[in-house]
Amino acid sequence: MKFTDSVMREMPDIANDGQPDVAGHLEWVGMNEIEVPVRIEDANGELIQSTAIVTAYVNLVDPDVRGIHMSRLYLHIDQAFRDQPLSPSALRQLLRSFLDSHEGLSDRALVRVDFDYVARRKALASENEGWRRYPVSMIGILAGQDFSLEMGLEVLYSSTCPCSAALARQLIQEQFSKDFVDGEAIDFQAVKEWLGTEGGILATPHSQRSAAELRVRLLPSFQMFPIIELIDLIEGALKTPVQATVKREDEQAFALLNGTNLMFCEDAGRRLQTALDKDDRILDFWARCTHFESLHPHNAVSVVTKGVEGGYVSGTGNPVREGPHRS
Repeated sequence: MKFTDSVMREMPDIANDGQPDVAGHLEWVGMNEIEVPVRIEDANGELIQSTAIVTAYVNLVDPDVRGIHMSRLYLHIDQAFRDQPLSPSALRQLLRSFLDSHEGLSDRALVRVDFDYVARRKALASENEGWRRYPVSMIGILAGQDFSLEMGLEVLYSSTCPCSAALARQLIQEQFSKDFVDGEAIDFQAVKEWLGTEGGILATPHSQRSAAELRVRLLPSFQMFPIIELIDLIEGALKTPVQATVKREDEQAFALLNGTNLMFCEDAGRRLQTALDKDDRILDFWARCTHFESLHPHNAVSVVTKGVEGGYVSGTGNPVREGPHRS
């Protein structure tokens, strides 16, 4: 049997024709885990492509309508990401298409795009460079004509425990007292050689890979997302970002960075708080520093916010509050 237009028009539409068993408003309804390719400009203005996971929501203001048109959300996403790179204006246009296609049903829309941003990063000391992957999320909300824009980011760094460093120094001092007699003349060369031995530096502080996850609410007037600028801001504040390409001179430079930037998770949180507070482009923020302890089976965590009243980052208007999804 050939499906003609007349047959297609007779197909049931339960979402439109059916009535809900229980009437009521819905704050958000839609889809998540939508898989699409995404293009975005890098620091040099060139387009890079990544695989994105998209969340798309609208509210449902009519309590007597059973459901929204989810296929319309998907088709708008597919067209938007096919036709243009990801940008604040592209997100706003996408959200407007959500609402236009749900006129009378919805007056608020949300889209979240999670993807990996890859960037070339220079080594600390050598002439090499390598790729780093940064999980990123972009979140746009359109309520009537009010557009808000959020960006999520995760940056990995190293953290060396100040307490452990102090305890290690104490053990080294005690060993020095054992190996060099108090009151006797100390030979400079002997001490220098001793400092280069495992018996001299017999204790080292524990350090661990750590993660800074953040969400920032941006000025909606941005033309492009400040991804690399925010990465540089966070890595500059923490000072010990993990490295891609590492030769011996790079590893030594990394050891120096860790030794001169001892920090608890509280210190890391305050560093982020200070850096984000100084950036006028950021209206609000939420940040979490997690130190994946090498000493403990549990983690050390600090959370800081700017705490703007009514902000989507600190408020309840956004159902996807934390940092980007890890792949």
